[in-house]
Amino acid sequence: MKTRKSFKKRFKVTKSGKVMRRTAGQNHMRSKKPGDKIRKIRRWQEIPKPLAKKIKKVLGL
Repeated sequence: MKTRKSFKKRFKVTKSGKVMRRTAGQNHMRSKKPGDKIRKIRRWQEIPKPLAKKIKKVLGL
């Protein structure tokens, strides 16, 4: 089964098997957001297990 390239660009899988995604709100209009919020959204977030299972299937894992 081919890997969906769009999914490959948006998600990453850790060694322990967690599926991570980028936090929304990083691309524009950042100047009005406080610095602590910008630092917080810089991190990757874990996806819930039921959704992660589907994403792994699409990624071919």
